[in-house]
Amino acid sequence: MAFETILSIFLGIGLAASVGFRIFLPLFALSLAAYLNVWELNDNWEWIGSIPALITLGVATVVEIFAYFIPWVDNLLDGFAVPLAGIAGTAVMVSTVADLDPIISWTLAIIAGGGTATAIKSTSATGRIASSTTTGGIANPIIGLVETVVAVVMTVLSIFVPMLAAILVVVILLVLFKLYKKLRTKSNPN
Repeated sequence: MAFETILSIFLGIGLAASVGFRIFLPLFALSLAAYLNVWELNDNWEWIGSIPALITLGVATVVEIFAYFIPWVDNLLDGFAVPLAGIAGTAVMVSTVADLDPIISWTLAIIAGGGTATAIKSTSATGRIASSTTTGGIANPIIGLVETVVAVVMTVLSIFVPMLAAILVVVILLVLFKLYKKLRTKSNPN
């Protein structure tokens, strides 16, 4: 595999992890990067760099970010966002992977992209439900802010330093796994 292909895989994994925190932010950033020719997408996905896609994803990003600052609305969004994160994680992964056989690209996209995004979104949704029940939703805007900051950092690293982003994905998954186990133990002491 060429170095460019490896970087494209790291980009996809990093963006998929970011999708687990905010669905539209990494898609908007990918659209902007494609529009500005910072990153080249697969031929079938070049439409992401178009003006209509850029505007649509930009508006969706702003709406999503602000909606996660509203307690209980954020829980409602998570109900839709968990399955959407898997789809979006798969999409960002397949759109960025370069020079691989389509079977390998799609398998990698579904497992690494969709799986990473779904794992992160599921864990954050579980944490948000725990926050809603224990604080009445008062702490949810803080959680929303932290998730948005992590999504921005992951997205920027993925586009400009993909190898570092891939390492950070592993760290995030380990931390979230430990957090999930802790929350699960508290909710089910048996």
